[in-house]
Amino acid sequence: MSPSVQRQLALLGGGFSTDGDGLLDDWVLSRVRSRAGAAPTRVCFLPTASGDAAAYIDRFDDAFRTRHDCEPSVLPLFRRELDDGALRARLLGQDVVYVGGGNTANMLAVWRVHGVDRLLREAYDRGVLLCGISAGANCWAEASHTDSFGPLTHLHDGLGLLAGSVCPHYDSEPGRRASYTSAVADGTLPGGWALEDGVGVLFTDGQLTQVVTRAPDAHAYRVEADGRGGAEERALPSRPLR
Repeated sequence: MSPSVQRQLALLGGGFSTDGDGLLDDWVLSRVRSRAGAAPTRVCFLPTASGDAAAYIDRFDDAFRTRHDCEPSVLPLFRRELDDGALRARLLGQDVVYVGGGNTANMLAVWRVHGVDRLLREAYDRGVLLCGISAGANCWAEASHTDSFGPLTHLHDGLGLLAGSVCPHYDSEPGRRASYTSAVADGTLPGGWALEDGVGVLFTDGQLTQVVTRAPDAHAYRVEADGRGGAEERALPSRPLR
């Protein structure tokens, strides 16, 4: 990795798949536009966690093909069309790789079969911004809080680009908050980052650098064991997008 390359990860509590205003997607694109210069920003969508669901791909197309400053593409793996060389070229040639929601465990397994996990690490080290919602936020960390197996549980099987754990949908899915804080309190999960819907959290070279919100009551949290059998939840300072 060149010393001048910044490695960026963005965890999203929203975006084109859930929000109609495009604010979080605009924020993601703004992180790389200066680097792209006058060229369109290249954004590749990985819908693996949804099984490459056609409706999800259509929503991505609807949201990004209307942007004059974007060059969107989709990388399906369930009906893979690219050989290994073309797959590498596609991922490393992006400004943004955007990972959709769905089943985190299934997605990671499919990525590993096709070598996408290794390519994403290489893209990250080359300065491609990696981001995603739900499973697409979980996957970057060492561990995550997930419903991939039915009931809410933990998964120690992430890509490990971000230290600790991630919990999405912290405010919107019943049981998420209590289950995640309990897992951190008893050491089942390492401390980490909890995202309510409506927030975006940016890490640069593994360090938290920005938190933004599209709704005034949305928050992101740092959650850690308090050493007394419980968990400490600290709301992160944020900047509103409107």
